[in-house]
Amino acid sequence: MVSVAPLKEKRLMDVKLGELPSWILMWDFTPKGIGGAFQRGYYRCYNKYVDVKKGNVAGVSMVLTAYVLFNYCCSHKEPKHERPCKYH
Repeated sequence: MVSVAPLKEKRLMDVKLGELPSWILMWDFTPKGIGGAFQRGYYRCYNKYVDVKKGNVAGVSMVLTAYVLFNYCCSHKEPKHERPCKYH
């Protein structure tokens, strides 16, 4: 099946390996283009996980898991010092 969408509008999973370098060169690398890419990513994540019509436990559990992992990483910077020692 041949895609009829222009190369610039294709998503990464729809781009063939031969088209990949020219697809990457079509990106806008100006500060405005990079900011727009971050904004699109933020809105995509927001619409997929936060602003849902039928909410469930998945969104809350992901936030809770991220919070727990972040606090664990902040409080246990040197885990090797907390290992029980066999000899004192």
